[in-house]
Amino acid sequence: MSATVIDGTRLSDELRAEVEREAAALGAAGIRPGLATVLVGEDYAAQAYERRVRRLADELGCRYVGEQLGADVEEADALALVGKLNADPRISGILILRPLPPQVSEEHLYRQLDPLKDVEAVHPENAGLLALGEPRYTPSTPASVFWLLDRYVEESGRDPATFYNGLDLVLVGRSNNVGKPALWLGLARGATVVSCHRFTAQAGRLEEHTSRADVLVVAAGVPRVVTGAMVKEGVLAIDVGINPVTDEETGKVRLVGDLDFESVAEKAEAITPVPGGVGPITDVWLLKNAIEAARLRSRLAP
Repeated sequence: MSATVIDGTRLSDELRAEVEREAAALGAAGIRPGLATVLVGEDYAAQAYERRVRRLADELGCRYVGEQLGADVEEADALALVGKLNADPRISGILILRPLPPQVSEEHLYRQLDPLKDVEAVHPENAGLLALGEPRYTPSTPASVFWLLDRYVEESGRDPATFYNGLDLVLVGRSNNVGKPALWLGLARGATVVSCHRFTAQAGRLEEHTSRADVLVVAAGVPRVVTGAMVKEGVLAIDVGINPVTDEETGKVRLVGDLDFESVAEKAEAITPVPGGVGPITDVWLLKNAIEAARLRSRLAP
């Protein structure tokens, strides 16, 4: 393996120190941030994320409310739950965990969010502000991707302010909470951005685009969908995938990414592992956004 493996845990510790200072400053002013998560069903990766966020919120002194609904819940009940959290003055930020069951519209649930509590910027108002380059909140996962990239670029002696100018940035996945906001963040950095998705793959053209990437961000939710044969030498490869797979010999479940780590690492300049790459930073960034939401709400309070 020739690639540098980017240590997301180390970087998350640095970000956490910053967030702890922000939380302490708010606490000194008598403000306690509150984060609520909404989990519908029993998706393995979503449950794992919820547990990590719950633990981190407790460690940072942030109020935490975890709401869970059954996979067969009616959409009206899910909407009502979000409305209840909107009205709760103790909650500054709300995260709706994906995936949602087919009878619950992602779009409807996102529109129900109070934009000031929408810390993942999925409400149309916040998504629009992000697209215009004036974000109220930067969604935690794409924000973490670029924060990690910026730190790696800086530590390798290059300037993040100019590094992306004209580079081919290829995104695999176009979800509302990762792929689409990552597109806007890439454009804001001066990159030439290509967004790939399932129709790109169905057309047999995924490798055509991934093989040109200077920076490759994969958030498709498909285990090992991109292999070393599909990337060029020297790529910066960022894996956002969190896929539970069962070991055929032991029967144990483990998490793997959307990159085939070993083969991509043979060609990449740098690569993120799963777990231990983007994920730990994302957890901290979510709490950072909840703290910012509490600060914003306190300034707007009558």
